[in-house]
Amino acid sequence: MTKHVISTDQAPRAIGTYSQGVKAGQTVYLSGQIPLVPETMEMVAGDREAQIRRVFDNLRAVAQAANGDLADIVKLNVFLTDLNDFVLVNQVMAEYFQEPYPARAAVGVAALPKGAAVEMDAVMVLDD
Repeated sequence: MTKHVISTDQAPRAIGTYSQGVKAGQTVYLSGQIPLVPETMEMVAGDREAQIRRVFDNLRAVAQAANGDLADIVKLNVFLTDLNDFVLVNQVMAEYFQEPYPARAAVGVAALPKGAAVEMDAVMVLDD
């Protein structure tokens, strides 16, 4: 099976030894996204809601670079430094996704890169 690297300037560039996404067959693995603004590589200004929205926007950009969209995500992992933010994740997620929703996990973590409050990664399956 051939692997294809997914890359876009519409999402933050990789800041380590990883790709923004990797397509293997019809499955696309989207790397963890934190709330970085792609143009500046700085954290988005604003509150936790702004961070969550930026993460979904970043995931969408990588999904679209792979010729998919958020609707093609089958598994979403959410990492939060404060699990009390999970209610807010649900509220914002309802604006980005429609049923059937992806399978999902939420994990409380001690810290995330660059002091982010949220990080998400995903698995997407395309219908090609």
